[in-house]
Amino acid sequence: MPKLPATLRALQYRNFQLFFSGQLISLIGTWMQNIAQAWLIYRKTGSMVQLGGISFCSQIPIFLLSTVGGIVADRYSRHRVVIATQTLSMVLALALAVLTLTDTVQIWHIYVLAALLGAVNAFDIPARQSFIVDMVGRPDLMNAIALNSSMFNASRVIGPAIAGILVAAIGEGWCFFANGISYIAVIVGLLLMRVERHEHVDRGSPLANIVEGFRFVFQNRPIHALLILLGMASVTGMPFQVLMPVFADRILHGGPKALGWLTGCAGVGALMAALLLASRQTLKGLSVWVAVSATAFGVGLIVFATSRTFLFSTAILVPVGFALMLQMGASNTLIQSMVPDQLRGRVMGVYSMVMMGMAPFGGLLAGLAADRFGAPVTVAIGGAICLISAGIFWTQLSGIRVLMRRMIAEQRVL
Repeated sequence: MPKLPATLRALQYRNFQLFFSGQLISLIGTWMQNIAQAWLIYRKTGSMVQLGGISFCSQIPIFLLSTVGGIVADRYSRHRVVIATQTLSMVLALALAVLTLTDTVQIWHIYVLAALLGAVNAFDIPARQSFIVDMVGRPDLMNAIALNSSMFNASRVIGPAIAGILVAAIGEGWCFFANGISYIAVIVGLLLMRVERHEHVDRGSPLANIVEGFRFVFQNRPIHALLILLGMASVTGMPFQVLMPVFADRILHGGPKALGWLTGCAGVGALMAALLLASRQTLKGLSVWVAVSATAFGVGLIVFATSRTFLFSTAILVPVGFALMLQMGASNTLIQSMVPDQLRGRVMGVYSMVMMGMAPFGGLLAGLAADRFGAPVTVAIGGAICLISAGIFWTQLSGIRVLMRRMIAEQRVL
C-alpha cells in the first residue's frame, strides 16, 4: 500500500484492513437493530420499565460471563473465537427478524433473544478487544484501538439514521433482517485473514486463571482507577441511551425518526473523539484527557436533561457523545498499554464486565427511576454522579500518572 497518513497507519496491516471493512458494515446493522429493538419494545408496551428491563436482559450475561470469555480469549485462538461469536450473532438477528416479519413476535421472544445475544457478546468482546494486538502489533496498538472506535461510531451515526427511516416506513423486522445479513461481511473478512498461531495459556484451572486476571487489576492502581471511573459512567451515565425513546417520543414529540437523529448525533460526537484519538502518536496526556472527558460527560448529561427542544437536544448530544467516547477510548488504550499479552484476554474480560456488564444495572435502575420521577430527572441525577466520580479521579490523578508511566515503560510501548 502507499504510505498512509498517521491517523490511518494501522490500516497498513492486511488483517486489520479485512477486520475494519467487515466490522464497519456489520456494526451499521447492529445499530439498526438496537434502535429498532428499543422502538419495538416501546411501541408494544409504552413502558420505561420495559426499556430498562430489555437493557438489563441483554447485558447482564456480559457481567456474569465476560471473565469466562477472557479465559477463552487467552486459552484459544482469538481469531476462531471471534468467527464463532459473529456467526452466532447472525443467527440470533435472523431469528428475531423472522419472528417480527411474520408478526408472531412476543415480548418474551425479544427478552430471550437479547439474553442469548448478551451471552455471545460476553465471549465476543474480550476476544475481539484482545485480538486487535494480534492484527497490528504493539507499535500501532493505540491507533488500531482508536480506528476500531472510529468504525464503531461511524456506524453509530449511519445505523440509527437508516433505522429511524426504515422503522417509520416499513417496520422493525427489516432492520433485524438487514443486521443479520450484514454479519456476512465480517465473517468473510475473518475467514480471509492469515493469523499467526496464538500462544495459549493452559496452566492452572480456569478459576485460578480468572483470579489471576482480577488480582492483576486490583494490584495495579492505575488500571482499577480507570475501571472504577468507567464503571460509574456505565451505571449512572450511559443509561441516558436506554431512555432515548422516551425523550424522542414524550419530551421532544418526534417518534422513531427523532430517536434515530438523537442517537446519530451522539454518534457524530463519538466519531470525532475517536478520530482525534487516532491522530495521536503517543500516550502522553491521555490520563488527563480521561479526567477532562469524564467531567464534560457529567455536565453534558445535566444540560441534555434540561432541554425541551429537538434542535438543542441534538446539538448537546454531540459533545456528550464526544466526551463519553474520549473517556472510553483513552481508558481502553491506556489499559491495553499496561497489560502483558498473557493476561490481555482476562483483563479485557474484566474491562467488559465493568464497561458493558455494569450497564444493565444502570439501565434497570434508570427505567424504574424514570417511571417514578421522569426521564429528565433520572438523567440529570446520573450526570451529577458522573461529575462527583470525575472529581474524585482528579484528586488521585498525579499519583496515578507516575505509576502509569512505569507500567507502560515495562510493556515497551513507548
